[in-house]
Order: sequence, then C-alpha cells, then structure tokens
Amino acid sequence: MSDKDRKQRFQRGPQKGRDSGRDQGPGQDRGPARPPRDQGRRPPRRGRDSGGQGGDGPAILYGWHPVTLALANPNRTIRKLWLTENAARRLADENIDTRVTPELVRPDVIDRRLGPDAVHQGMLAEVEPLEGLDLSELPQDGMVLVLDQITDPHNVGAILRSAAAFKVNAVITTNRHSPEATGVLAKSASGALELVPIIAVPNLARALNELNESGFMTVGLDSEGAENISAVPLSAPLALVLGAEGQGLRRLTRETCSVVARLDMPGEIKSLNVSNAAVLALYIGASKLGLMN
Repeated sequence: MSDKDRKQRFQRGPQKGRDSGRDQGPGQDRGPARPPRDQGRRPPRRGRDSGGQGGDGPAILYGWHPVTLALANPNRTIRKLWLTENAARRLADENIDTRVTPELVRPDVIDRRLGPDAVHQGMLAEVEPLEGLDLSELPQDGMVLVLDQITDPHNVGAILRSAAAFKVNAVITTNRHSPEATGVLAKSASGALELVPIIAVPNLARALNELNESGFMTVGLDSEGAENISAVPLSAPLALVLGAEGQGLRRLTRETCSVVARLDMPGEIKSLNVSNAAVLALYIGASKLGLMN
C-alpha cells in the first residue's frame, strides 16, 4: 500500500461492518449482537410464598387438604393445577372436580418448585387470593381472633386451623408484619384458609377501637394480665387478642383492649407457644359463651 493510499484510508476511517464499528473482514462470523444491558437479564426470583392474601400475584397452595378444600370453595379461583399421577388418581377416586385441566408432572417437578422439605402429596395449585371481610361485616355473636404482629407462618397457620375448629367468625391481622396467606401458612392451616375469613387492617389499635364501639368485648392475652381469663366473665361478641411470642402485645394494643387477662399454668413452665395459647383461649371462650353445646 502506497503512502498516498494509507493517508486516504486514515482520513476515511476504518471500514465498518453492519453491526459494529470494528473492522469486519469478508466471511467473518461475529455471532448475534449483544442484547442491551437490561434485556436477557433474569428477573428477580419470587419466593414460593409471594403473592398471598391481598398480594398482586397468585397464592400457592400445596398438599391434600389445602388444595382439595380450595377446589371445593366456589369463591376460590383456580389458575393452575399440577398433579402427580397418584394424586390425580386419588382425586378421581374421591370424585373431586379439579375445575381446571391439571398438568400431570413427576413429583420432582413439584419438589423443585417448593423445595425438598415441602410435603406436597403430589398437589400444587396457583390460586387467586380470597377477598377478606370488612370489620363492619362481622357478626354480632361468637368469636373473632386478633393477631398482633405474629409473623411465623407455621404459628399463624396452626391458629387458623384452630379457629376453623371453634367456628371463629374471622381472624384479624395487620397489613404489615404478618405472613401472607399462602405456601407454608396454607399448609399449616390444613384447609382453614377456605373456612375462616381473614381481615387485614392497616392500624390494629384503630381496628380494636372499632370493635369496642360496635359492642365487642376485646380481651388481650398477656402474662402481665390482671386476672386469669378463666375468671373473667366473657360475653359475645368476643375478640381474643394474641401477641407475638417474646414481644407479646404491643403497648397500644394492650391499652386499647377492654380487658387484659392471663393464662395461668399449673406446671413448672408458665408460658405456651402462641398457637397453643390460642387453642386454650378459644376453648375457654367457647365454653363461657355456650358455643360447645
């Protein structure tokens, strides 16, 4: 190449290929163009419990009781249903309508979705969250449970199961600092999500004031309560208020309750797991209100 040719090429700049500003010789295969920075990036993972009660996405239910009771609930919208062959056969044998066409999968497919510790019994469903009640819609008889920032889904699920057993009219929780009604909670509740309405409120003290004004007797359970709940003359409608383990009832919650009572234990251990305390309080409340007859 002469000096004149070199000078002309320098002034024109390098010959460009179709996709980049680098020299591209004839027959050179440079592969597909790189996507923009945000394209092709894997979206953030959603936890298997995301999108629960009141959430934007679907709720996840797994296991025999949560899924079959959801299938039997006309107010529950089923989006997708995954079944193993054994689970599908069992549903058919018991004449349970799946309502949607299920996808038959191997058990390990559900394992990968939920994790190895989930006891799914070959059943996994994506469902729409149920609509909750409003406080003004509560019946003026029976009992409700109020949960003051109880965050463990196993405990809340067990409480819901006990609530269903005692025909509790609703369980009231806070919008924040409470688990979503899906996944582990739903499995622990063993189908009670379909039986007990959940009311999520932004401010628990305000909700308790509303219950007080509408005629509820609001009884907070606290180890520092003035008297044993078994000695308190309970009346309907009754709201039993439980606090988180360790923290107990928050100060404003305690001050808003019409009565603060304790559960006395005769043994050396004086405290109970919150889900066990809920069962005992519900039994005492149901007995005093004549609901056990």
